[in-house]
Amino acid sequence: MDNLDSAKEILKAIEMPERQQNDISAYTLLALSDISQDKNWSQSNNDWIGIHEIIQFISNNYDQTYAENSRESIRKDAIHPFRHAAIVKDNGEATNSPNYKYKLTDEFLNLIQSYDTPQWDKSLNEFLSSHESLIRIYSSQRELTKKPVQINGEIFSFTSGEHNELQIQILEEFAPRFAPGSECLYVGDTAKKDLFINNEKLEELGFEISTHNKMPDVILYCEEKNWIYFIEAVTSTGPMNPKRIIEINQLTENVDAGKIYITAFLDFKTFKKFATDLAWDSEVWIADNPDHLIHFNGDRFLGPR
Repeated sequence: MDNLDSAKEILKAIEMPERQQNDISAYTLLALSDISQDKNWSQSNNDWIGIHEIIQFISNNYDQTYAENSRESIRKDAIHPFRHAAIVKDNGEATNSPNYKYKLTDEFLNLIQSYDTPQWDKSLNEFLSSHESLIRIYSSQRELTKKPVQINGEIFSFTSGEHNELQIQILEEFAPRFAPGSECLYVGDTAKKDLFINNEKLEELGFEISTHNKMPDVILYCEEKNWIYFIEAVTSTGPMNPKRIIEINQLTENVDAGKIYITAFLDFKTFKKFATDLAWDSEVWIADNPDHLIHFNGDRFLGPR
C-alpha cells in the first residue's frame, strides 16, 4: 500500500467523514506528518507548517500540483475538519499572517507513528476512546485564545493574532478619540469574515453589499456628523492606497455621507514599511501612539474630502 492509500486508511480508521478521506485530505496529512514517498509512518513528525508549505511539499514529494489558489480548498476541506477532530492545532497567529501555521496534535502523532506496527490496533482503540475528550480540550484551548470586545454594547470574541489585536484597538482606542459617538457598522475576524455587520444600516446609507466586495476591516459611522470612517488594519498587507480607495468608492457610490479613509498600524515600524504606498487625502493612526493622527494632506485635518 502506498503512502496516499495508507493516509486515507488512517483517516477512515479515526472515523473522519467520507469527504475527508479524499486525495486532498490524504496529501495534506502526509505533508503535516512530513511523510515523503521514502518514509514510513514511524518517522512522522509534527513540525509547524503553513498552507503554502503544504502545497510545496505535495508537489515536491508526490508530483501532485495544487495551484496557489487551492489554499482555501485545503484550509476548508482538510485543515478545518482536522482541527475540529483534534488531530491538528494552529499556532494562534492571525489567519492572514504568513506566520500562521499548523501541526499535528501530540496525541495524533503518537497514533500515526504506530501505524503498520503491532501496536496500531491498541493505539487506535486508545485514541478513539479518548477522542471526544480531546475534541473538547482543543476546542476549549481555541476558545481561551479569543479576546472579548464590546461592539455597540454587545460583547463579541475575536480570535488571537496581531490583526485582530489591532482591530480591537481601533474599536477601543481609536473610536473614542477620533470618532466619538460613532457606531460600528462592520468588523471582521481573521477566523470569521463578518464577525459583526449591520446590513440594515449599511443598506440605508447606500452601500452595495455583495459577497464579491471586500469590505474595509472596520467601518464606523457618526450619525451626528454623517461621517463614515473606513479603516484598514494593516499588519502585513492592505493599506489605504489609491487603488483601495477607488474600490471603496465603487462599493459606496450611492453613499452620501462624508467618507474618511484611515490606515491603522500597530507601530511606527510597520507604518514606515507602507508609508510610500499610502494615498493622499487619507489618515494614519498608530496604536502605539493612540492620541495622534498623521494627516496625508496639508490643507485640512480629519474629515471627509
